[in-house]
Amino acid sequence: MAATPDPATNARKTNETKRSTAAKRGAQTRAANQAAEARKRTATAARKAVEAEREQLKTPVDRVQEYAERAALVQVGAALVARDALTEAVDSVRGTLSSRDKVERELQLRRKRLEAELKRFERRGATARNRFERDAKKTRTRVTKQVKPFTSQADLVAARAQNIIQTGLTAGQKAATTVQERIASVA
Repeated sequence: MAATPDPATNARKTNETKRSTAAKRGAQTRAANQAAEARKRTATAARKAVEAEREQLKTPVDRVQEYAERAALVQVGAALVARDALTEAVDSVRGTLSSRDKVERELQLRRKRLEAELKRFERRGATARNRFERDAKKTRTRVTKQVKPFTSQADLVAARAQNIIQTGLTAGQKAATTVQERIASVA
């Protein structure tokens, strides 16, 4: 008779196989990712080397020409972008504001939006002001609580110092009076 396999043994072997397979897949993925990163680094390094070589081969005249060209292209590009934005704005205004009623409705709508935004900004400012005042009060209270023991101790030390000084003055005056009486009695 053939021995029947133990279900716990089968489950253990199945789990071991699953873990092993998952570990192999993870290792394979990591290796692929590392290889891809290495390829990217190599390509980037090669591209930078070519660019550096190109830069070294440029003469000062080439560089000045390149800067002048870039300056001109920037101005032309900025003008074209501004033109496109203006054209788009005019087209949208022309489409939405074709009659007086539409213009008045649009103005009312924009006025309401502006008022709503102003109220929102005002609320946000008030919230920030209140938070600042609250934090300032908390800080003042905390500092007062921290300084109060030192202040009372300083007052106590000052009072003790005044008592000691007064006692010293009184003792000095007594001693001076006693010395004067003795000098007067001797003379």
